[in-house]
Amino acid sequence: MNQPLAYVHPGAKIAKNVVIEPFTTIHNNVEIGEGTWIGSNVTIMEGARIGKNCTIFPGAVISAVPQDLKFNGEETTAEIGDNTTLRECVTINRGTHSRGKTKIGSHCLIMAYSHIAHDCFVGDHCIFSNNSTLAGHITIGDHVILAGLTAIHQFCTVGNHAFISGGSLVRKDVPPYVKAAREPLSYVGINSVGLRRRGFSAEKITEIQNIYRLLYQMRYNNSQAAEIIEAEMVATPERDEILQFIRDSQRGIMKGYNQKS
Repeated sequence: MNQPLAYVHPGAKIAKNVVIEPFTTIHNNVEIGEGTWIGSNVTIMEGARIGKNCTIFPGAVISAVPQDLKFNGEETTAEIGDNTTLRECVTINRGTHSRGKTKIGSHCLIMAYSHIAHDCFVGDHCIFSNNSTLAGHITIGDHVILAGLTAIHQFCTVGNHAFISGGSLVRKDVPPYVKAAREPLSYVGINSVGLRRRGFSAEKITEIQNIYRLLYQMRYNNSQAAEIIEAEMVATPERDEILQFIRDSQRGIMKGYNQKS
């Protein structure tokens, strides 16, 4: 249902039951799936690909060109999965030639004034609280929670099920299943509350705790800890995921609170 006071470019592909409120502008080369509601004063620019049953609140700007001086007008996209909510004044820039797209998963909640820059990949079931800010080329796993005013440096990676406390400056990679806090950002335990809520057993949570105890509390360096974890811990998907994350890290993983920066 298009309001007469909204502008929808004739080249946009809009499902029949999408609701578009007054004073919204939708540019050419945009696709919006069934059941999505778009509030007033939203701007959806070229390259946007929005899934089904999304909710986009007033003031959001989706698929604006990247804030990157190397961007040269190449055709890229900003993709948003199904059942994702974008609150007031969220901004999501489309990709550059680097990754070709910015991608937000399904069942996410991106709260007011958050910014997701070019070439970011965000997983499913993520919650970004107000004023969360992602620089370019960031990768966020599934079930990640960013508390308010979190700012993440470009090219960082945040693992699945991680929780980052409010006001954090994220300069290093944050491994999966952990809580991150303090300044500089440090490991302060595993995200046990989140894991219990998502059905992880007490035994599995203990296993993850034991892995991170070796990594962060025994004063080994990362390579030493990884070798001991692989040699002494039973192989499980979670153990292997953590080890692979450590080995793949390009910026290095954050330190423990009792380790030197």
